[in-house]
Amino acid sequence: MALLLIGTGFGRTGTNSLKLAFERLGFGPCHHMFEVRNHPEELHFWQAATRGRMPDWDAAFANYSACVDWPSAFFWREITAHFPDAKVLLSVRPEEDWYRSMKATIYKNLVNPVLPPPGFDRDRRLLVQELILQQQFGGRLDDKAHTLAVYRDHIAAIQDAIAPDRLLTCNVAEGWAPLCAFLEVGVPDEPFPLTNTTKEFQQRSAKRESGR
Repeated sequence: MALLLIGTGFGRTGTNSLKLAFERLGFGPCHHMFEVRNHPEELHFWQAATRGRMPDWDAAFANYSACVDWPSAFFWREITAHFPDAKVLLSVRPEEDWYRSMKATIYKNLVNPVLPPPGFDRDRRLLVQELILQQQFGGRLDDKAHTLAVYRDHIAAIQDAIAPDRLLTCNVAEGWAPLCAFLEVGVPDEPFPLTNTTKEFQQRSAKRESGR
């Protein structure tokens, strides 16, 4: 199964909503950070990539038709080059909104992680911390100016590298219309999925912490 659609936007730009939308439109299953958590057998692909040893991307995405979110968004250059026929979607949102969402959600787990005992979950969290905090943001996620510069540079690099007829830059707040037009599919007769909001993220994190 070759990737048909590659999401390159950072986490907290509506990536879980896009995962559900892609799958509703027939571009699924869609890989998301949640899959790293739910499929331990796939962790080694991302550990290798994070250490600079690019995996066999066909094997890494053997069970998927699309991808969004980290970790794949970090390796967008390699993945878009490997799947040259796949369309590319760059999810964005106003940078202040994005930074506020980052601070209210994944920031704590990246900067001050509570690591479980040795095992898969610990390895996964260390991977996330290394890839996002250290490699994506240079360990400076608390430096707002730096973090926003990384966000802007990421958007600019993708828009510069990907041919315009292959790329859609969009905000999930726009709903189905731009996505469906880009993919040349009909608009579903249902609301666009808007999920994994800051409130939902915080509630889920609080539930996990209370269960420790």
